[in-house]
Amino acid sequence: MTESQNNSKLWPYLALAAGITCIAWSAIFVRWTDMPGPASAFYRLLIPAMLLAPTWFFPRHKSRLDRRSFAIITVGGLFFALDLAFFNTSILRTSAANATLLGNYSPVVVGLLTWLVFRRKPPSTFWLGLLLALVGTAAILWSDLSAHLGFGAGDAMALAAAAFFAVYLMATEEVRSTTSTLVFIRLAMVSSVFFLLLINVALGISLRIPAGHSWMALLALGLITQLGGYMALTYALGHLPATVTSVSLLTQGPLTAVLAALFLSEKLTTPQISGGLLVLAGVGLANRRGSPEEEANAILAHRDA
Repeated sequence: MTESQNNSKLWPYLALAAGITCIAWSAIFVRWTDMPGPASAFYRLLIPAMLLAPTWFFPRHKSRLDRRSFAIITVGGLFFALDLAFFNTSILRTSAANATLLGNYSPVVVGLLTWLVFRRKPPSTFWLGLLLALVGTAAILWSDLSAHLGFGAGDAMALAAAAFFAVYLMATEEVRSTTSTLVFIRLAMVSSVFFLLLINVALGISLRIPAGHSWMALLALGLITQLGGYMALTYALGHLPATVTSVSLLTQGPLTAVLAALFLSEKLTTPQISGGLLVLAGVGLANRRGSPEEEANAILAHRDA
């Protein structure tokens, strides 16, 4: 095998590692914005949307979008907006590690919805993975319950975010194969920005950016986590097997936990560590190649990338 062939095989793995690193910083950047979750989510998408704006006027090829596809992408943008609003808020109300671990539940939810809605029964490995993930979640929630004497609202929001993103994945699955990547990204991002604006207005949340480091945190969230992470993961997901990407993407949870311990002074408890490992093992098992939720292999390419 020539050196050029070796390099061509290496680049997708490097892109995957870069993408995971970018999205692992998401919770850290959200905390550093010093803004409500829905507000930081709005700027997280607005910044890359503004950078992509010129592509509307200089498309590389024409791509017509029928009304049905337009409607599906727009509705998907609503669920994506809800996902980010809940996910960013959960980061402010629970530990960054908890929010990231529980926010990775989407592949499990996709599998359940696929079974309930489309009657496609998942394989036995899915149910085993679901059981492991539920046990791990119970351990994490029990840790919060013992510490705060109440159900963790942030943990519940992270799970809700995972459910919203699962619906988003299912709603847009069909149009992904018939719509160009650039057209899909632009419309999905613009619709999400619009719905996030409505969410902030409806909740009376100010979009004023605090003085100081908040600007840098928002730029990092939009450019590094959203745009940079997305580009890296999109490249990797197009060149690597699903069995590699689906499991590798789950490593963002432990990486975020380490970053939170270093930069946010978050302490990791034994229940969190053991519960987090069970959640990762369960989601990884439930998301094995061949299961009906295989489309969730690209789970972080839109939200956490």
